[in-house]
Amino acid sequence: MTEGYQVKEYGQPVKRYCQTMELKDDAELIRKYREAHDKAHFWREINEGIRSVGILEMELYISGNRLMMIVETPLDFDWDAAMVQLSTLPRQQEWEDFVSAFQQCKVGETSDDKWKMMERMFHLYE
Repeated sequence: MTEGYQVKEYGQPVKRYCQTMELKDDAELIRKYREAHDKAHFWREINEGIRSVGILEMELYISGNRLMMIVETPLDFDWDAAMVQLSTLPRQQEWEDFVSAFQQCKVGETSDDKWKMMERMFHLYE
């Protein structure tokens, strides 16, 4: 972890969104949540849906029961329109209901309801 993570290059400028959420503070539930997101268990339809709304990359980071999501998109990406579209895609609400068992949220909430957008308060860019 202290060596960092390589970031994909897109050959175009991108923008980044950062969000946070808390999982239920239960080691077994957190283990199952992590498993649900590994390559062997992550639902193909959800991956395809994320890509279909224009998201280039999505990463989840975890510390204890705190999650942070980083989403990278083209500069012309419209977050609100994409989240509306995402919520209507096949199996999306089924996935949201499934993972809500691990998250501190209510059943029936969409991804956009659950994840809280973070505000960037500092950067080193020139």
